[in-house]
Amino acid sequence: MSAKRVFFYVQHLLGIGHIARASRIANAMAKDGFDVTVVTGGLPVPGFPAEGLKTIALPAVVAGKAGFSGLADANGNPATEDFLNARRDQLLAAFANAKPDAVIIEAFPFGRRQMRFELLPLLDAIAAANPRPKLFSSVRDILQENRKAGRDAETVKLVQEHFDAVLVHGDPDFVRLEDTFPLTPEIAGKVRYTGMVAPPPAADPAERFDIIASAGGGAVGLELIRAARDAARSLPAEYRWLLISGPNLPEADFQSLQDDAPANVTLVRFRKDFPSLLKGAKVSISQAGYNTVGDLLRTDCRAILIPFVAGGETEQTVRAKRLKAMGLAGILPETGLTAAHVAEAVTEAMDAPPRKAASLDLAGAETTAAIIRTMLG
Repeated sequence: MSAKRVFFYVQHLLGIGHIARASRIANAMAKDGFDVTVVTGGLPVPGFPAEGLKTIALPAVVAGKAGFSGLADANGNPATEDFLNARRDQLLAAFANAKPDAVIIEAFPFGRRQMRFELLPLLDAIAAANPRPKLFSSVRDILQENRKAGRDAETVKLVQEHFDAVLVHGDPDFVRLEDTFPLTPEIAGKVRYTGMVAPPPAADPAERFDIIASAGGGAVGLELIRAARDAARSLPAEYRWLLISGPNLPEADFQSLQDDAPANVTLVRFRKDFPSLLKGAKVSISQAGYNTVGDLLRTDCRAILIPFVAGGETEQTVRAKRLKAMGLAGILPETGLTAAHVAEAVTEAMDAPPRKAASLDLAGAETTAAIIRTMLG
């Protein structure tokens, strides 16, 4: 029997969290024997999707200057109607050619509303296909709150009319979908919890650093990395620091950080072996994004979380507070962050006993593959 075909759509606009999580799921599905095609819609990110996966790269769009409500092309110019129409047609042609048994759409309809110009036509194409593929929404465990009136009802309607299941990539003992999506009872029959999509336990690190500060994709992490760099000056010089700026930090900012870095600080944009480096580190300083937290929970590295809150973002704050309540992390505020704050938090973390092991389900990628296999029969 031929392998079941999966068509996996993922659109990242600002950071790299969405494509990193989708890549981990796609990897697990490929290892489980699925024929996976990952369709990406953002700027290229080193290491994602992983080598060996079939990929289709649509003409890239990113968040425009107006924020998530607007779209721009790879050069930062506002995306024109002709550009978006051509991209939509390319996506629909790729779907028709793939003839998948299952379609996974990352985030939508709980997020990525600005992609409706191509995703609503894709939903129609799925509904009209014969045989019709199963359709899954792949969503993180904590959603952005303070959504505009009517958005949740619109999401529920799309789920009820089009989707076979909503794959919630979280442990319900840590957080449940209804905690940040009040209308969950209306779609409860379609919700499937997978556990967190964390990497497998990491190999021992090729090199060791005492403290690692990371900024995810890097588009919004400059102040975190700068505060960590400056904190290194006031702490013992024998501490080895690794600062990971993220691939999206503007080049001028990267050079500024590098030009003024102390001798015990190494600055890079990206490390493919990040999970194993965390395994060898004593302290991690990072935002509270889904994937970074998943990496951390595979280790006993002490965590200092600085939740991203700009633009009214709430997701990372919810995650960080819950981890702190479980004794798994400390928290620093993003607003007004200084080197002194970071230095004090690092000193406390270095003096603290090793972090206790997390009791959360971290096998979300493998469970996702198992759920889809079962639903495909």
